[in-house]
Amino acid sequence: MIDLVRTNSDNEDFKQLVRELDAYLKVTDGDEHDFYNQFNNIDVLKHTVVAYKDNKPVGCGAFKKYDDSTVEIKRMYTNPEYRNLGIAAQILSELENWSKELYFNSTILETGKRQTEAVQFYKKNNYQVIPNFGQYANMDNSVCFKKILNNEKR
Repeated sequence: MIDLVRTNSDNEDFKQLVRELDAYLKVTDGDEHDFYNQFNNIDVLKHTVVAYKDNKPVGCGAFKKYDDSTVEIKRMYTNPEYRNLGIAAQILSELENWSKELYFNSTILETGKRQTEAVQFYKKNNYQVIPNFGQYANMDNSVCFKKILNNEKR
């Protein structure tokens, strides 16, 4: 059974999982890692989710406000030993539900084209490819996604 805990970026388990994510991304992003890393400061994240299996932190995700109707999904990660068990989908669903509770209408995110598993994961979870936004607009390795949440209009 997976337990999902809503927390913030002060959570030590979240911080440890992000360190694991950063080590992974340093390899996959290669020379572009420093560019991407500057946009991944976790100090500003007030909405994070940590997944636990048998009381062990195994995955995480977060979101931050992008504009009045949209949040940006950030720092999605599942420990490799626990992948393909549906944990990431549970984390993403929890982030989407939390966003809806706060009256946001959509989510956006960026991932790297080299992270083929992540690209397929977001497509499987009904995210649509959109033009690269913000700081990712001119990044060839970036692919951006959006999902409209079924939510009442404010």
